[in-house]
Amino acid sequence: MIKKIRNTKETKIELALELNGRGECDISTGVGFFDHMLSALAKHALIDLNLKCEGDLEVDAHHSVEDCGIVLGEALREAIYPLNAVERFGNAVVVMDEAAVECALDLSNRAYLVFECEMKERVGEFDTELVEEFFTALASNARITLHLNKLRGRNAHHIAEAAFKAFAVALRRALMPNPRISVPSTKGVL
Repeated sequence: MIKKIRNTKETKIELALELNGRGECDISTGVGFFDHMLSALAKHALIDLNLKCEGDLEVDAHHSVEDCGIVLGEALREAIYPLNAVERFGNAVVVMDEAAVECALDLSNRAYLVFECEMKERVGEFDTELVEEFFTALASNARITLHLNKLRGRNAHHIAEAAFKAFAVALRRALMPNPRISVPSTKGVL
């Protein structure tokens, strides 16, 4: 179990992560839609995730969402590396009604994000541009190469949820054990 704490003037975050979990979670960020997305991520990645965040929501949700991405990314990095005897690459396409989002990722120990999931509306009080902020922080701090692409969709709730679930499934697939692979790199190290 990886445990992380982050305290700043903007947020106070406590996180516990079990990478080889059962998809169980206890999420409380003060941002309802974001809690829903993190719960979907935990469920479909089969990670156990406890995350509590107290943020400056009187300003907006930006700091809370970004800082949760930072802390989750740090925990993932600590849990994943050094990488050994797993697939390393993962991909998934997840549909939510009219929306379809594709995720491809590489547990490369190099941070890179391609995010092409345009959403034009808010979901309740949630600003959908924060989805990209979350994945930027997560990919940077987990040191993964992550591509999220909207294939189609109009409804912002569906697009965002498909993105979180596609990431979750791709991550689960990348972490699948493969005893025939020692270090999954021709370099011999990741």
